[in-house]
Amino acid sequence: MRRILFAAVAGLAIAAGLAPMNADAAEKLTVYTAFENEQLAPYKKAFEAAHPGIEIQWVRDSTGIITARLLAEKANPQADIVWGLAASSLLVLDKDGLLEAYAPKTLGEIKSTFRSQKSPPTWVGADAWMGAVCFNTVEAAKKKLPTPQSWEDLLNPAYKGQLVMPNPASSGTGFLTVSGWLQMMGEAKAWAYMDKLNENIAAYTHSGSKPCKQAASGEYALGISIEYTGASLKSKGAPISVILPKPASGWDMEATAIVKGTKHLAAAKQLADFAASRPANQLYNDYYAVVAYKGVSKEIPNYPANAEAMMMPKNNFEWAATNRDRILAEWTRRYDSKSEPK
Repeated sequence: MRRILFAAVAGLAIAAGLAPMNADAAEKLTVYTAFENEQLAPYKKAFEAAHPGIEIQWVRDSTGIITARLLAEKANPQADIVWGLAASSLLVLDKDGLLEAYAPKTLGEIKSTFRSQKSPPTWVGADAWMGAVCFNTVEAAKKKLPTPQSWEDLLNPAYKGQLVMPNPASSGTGFLTVSGWLQMMGEAKAWAYMDKLNENIAAYTHSGSKPCKQAASGEYALGISIEYTGASLKSKGAPISVILPKPASGWDMEATAIVKGTKHLAAAKQLADFAASRPANQLYNDYYAVVAYKGVSKEIPNYPANAEAMMMPKNNFEWAATNRDRILAEWTRRYDSKSEPK
């Protein structure tokens, strides 16, 4: 009798266009990310089209906040996988034993600089992004501000109150910029440089893209930000120049890593495979000029033409990860009073 009733109810549900309660449901994968918001929908759509049995549930925030959350959840991980977090952050997580080693099927096609050096790797890169200056040419003309060509140029007193940049404790862009200065200049000179730069800073934001958006809108004339955001806003008509200051720009890479202890390991591995695939890298290349997969490269409208050449040549991610807490503590002590409220 129960079987007959169940069959009748199921039949009515199907007739009404509803799936029965025990129909195959997509496996839900909790994915922590710092990808920009506009990237989430196309990445999710592409993965789910390739793997219709798995559904991505994004948890998105800025790099520093996602990193802190993963560390806080160490004893009881809530994420299954990280897709789109700075490699410098993943190295911190890896030192705490939070990452599951896994070699994606296409690992041989990934550039050697875009993967952890462990075998099998604990993380694999997706794309590289760089510190840049978004410069509002209209506001600059009104205020008679010169166009900066180097990081040193940003110390010009003419820029006082017209410059914003991301807080490195909450923004991956902020951290890669500060880490780049420390590595390129040496610590003593870099902190002296940042002391002088702080005199020109109007505010430190908690988002890496926000300073460029503020420059594009004319709220400020200059914003230290992401080169991708600058190119995107310029393509939409914003009156900005996207400048990679000399001698070079600090950079980091967004990467993928499986969280150790996930209850959805098989599904997480499928996402890790997809994240390292050619189709995924072609998606990354819609936004970033430099991606992990060998041979994937195309020009992006209004993207700085010399992007890869301007990347800081000796970027020590291990040093950045090891010294991250010390760097952020010192930065916070010196400059946090100008940070925007969270």
